Amino acid sequence: MTDKRVYRRGFLKQAALGLGACMLAPAAAKPAKRRQPNIVILFADDLGYGELGCQGNTQIPTPHIDSIAANGIRFTDGYVTAPYCSPSRAGMMSGRYQHRFGYTINVMPHVKGGTSDGLPRSETTLGEYLKGCGYTTGAIGKWHLGASEALNPVNNGFDYFYGFAHEGHYFVPKPYKGVTTMLRKKSLPDGAKGRWTSPDRKLVLHDILGNEPLYDLHNPILRGLKTVEEPRYLTDALTDEAAQFIKKNKSRPFLLYLAYNAVHSPLQGADKYMKKMGGIKDIQRRIFAAMLSNLDDSVGTVLKTIRQCKLEEDTLIFFLSDNGGPTKELTSSNLPLRGGKGSLTEGGVRIPFMVQWKSALPSGKVYRRPVSSLDIYATAAKAAGRPAPPNKVDGVDLIPYLTGVTKGDPHRYLYWRRRGSVAMRAGDWKILKERQKKPWRLYNLAEDISESKDLSATRPEKLKELLTKCKTFERELKSDQQPPKTKPPRKKA
Repeated sequence: MTDKRVYRRGFLKQAALGLGACMLAPAAAKPAKRRQPNIVILFADDLGYGELGCQGNTQIPTPHIDSIAANGIRFTDGYVTAPYCSPSRAGMMSGRYQHRFGYTINVMPHVKGGTSDGLPRSETTLGEYLKGCGYTTGAIGKWHLGASEALNPVNNGFDYFYGFAHEGHYFVPKPYKGVTTMLRKKSLPDGAKGRWTSPDRKLVLHDILGNEPLYDLHNPILRGLKTVEEPRYLTDALTDEAAQFIKKNKSRPFLLYLAYNAVHSPLQGADKYMKKMGGIKDIQRRIFAAMLSNLDDSVGTVLKTIRQCKLEEDTLIFFLSDNGGPTKELTSSNLPLRGGKGSLTEGGVRIPFMVQWKSALPSGKVYRRPVSSLDIYATAAKAAGRPAPPNKVDGVDLIPYLTGVTKGDPHRYLYWRRRGSVAMRAGDWKILKERQKKPWRLYNLAEDISESKDLSATRPEKLKELLTKCKTFERELKSDQQPPKTKPPRKKA
């Protein structure tokens, strides 16, 4: 209704009442429309549950990441949808269990020039959804949702991309200047012999299980679709790109998806941080600590940039890891949880997870009910003013739960599947089958966070209840398979 019509209605009403007013008070000013918040997702790689200061680690200071928890909310029971990189990202980026579209394995660079495997174009990425809300969108860092042109972020809802497409990447290229590098023996440079293989004794060799990711193979640094050379330590480079993105877009709402490859292998610690962590004697642990400290300072730079641009009150910030830590490979600890990356035990799928939104959420709160990376999509969509259809996403808007408006658990259950392994959590209870021929186990996570007491024999009725829920849900899912093939993008007219 226009101000003119409001005035006219008020005048007639007063005249009818015989008040004979000839002047009217001005209409009450409408409250200013709330600005759409910026959305920032800070995604660490292979960071274990127990490695942050706010999670109990006293060995490696992480004050900047910890500040997100201090200024917002830390989740004790935060989960991702898969225990390793690519499927976990597919779940978060689509807001749906990746099992719904058969995405259950890592995308790897098997073919020169990339592969057509990746996130199906049928899925609406968070970038695409928020662009529909008027957002400028940027993806920086590790994508790992497909390397073909069709699956590049710039063709999947992001206005800007700087990063790489596949699993891992060297933080600095050969000959690894300015860092201490720890490599598997299978990835030795030509002519390398013995344990120390460089004149400055900065190249360390060690044995761990598994095959070295193809860090260099068909996995260039990209700006959009173009290959670029990157001389900077990669964590620093991604941070610089993120800061520039924030400054450039400070006058309009934006989504920044900043997916670091730290602390994923290869272990490469910059000299500055190796010196900072010099009190740690074990060389493998010291390199990991250097990488984590570097990551923390980088998060600090991003947060500082947001403050300098006077955006802190209106920015919704998430921090989480893509899966649990591979302890043997990196020393990345998941304590007090059992297991780690690749496993459906708590150590594989429960991760450090926190959120900050100063104008909307309380500070210094600890939330102890199960939440999921799936919820980032739904929460961001609702905050942007266009809630995601509930029948299209598996996540929920967390804000009412975090502010106390809505009681109870955000999820009736959470589900995981990896090849022959399956797990489901409902409330405080979790069932777990590790590989097809293993029996089902039952745990009460409120009393047994380390999954050390199997209660399947003493609580058969609870086991049966969760198995029924699990089988009912699985009827909605596709069978395990390779990531779907994707057709090339349509050429623009």
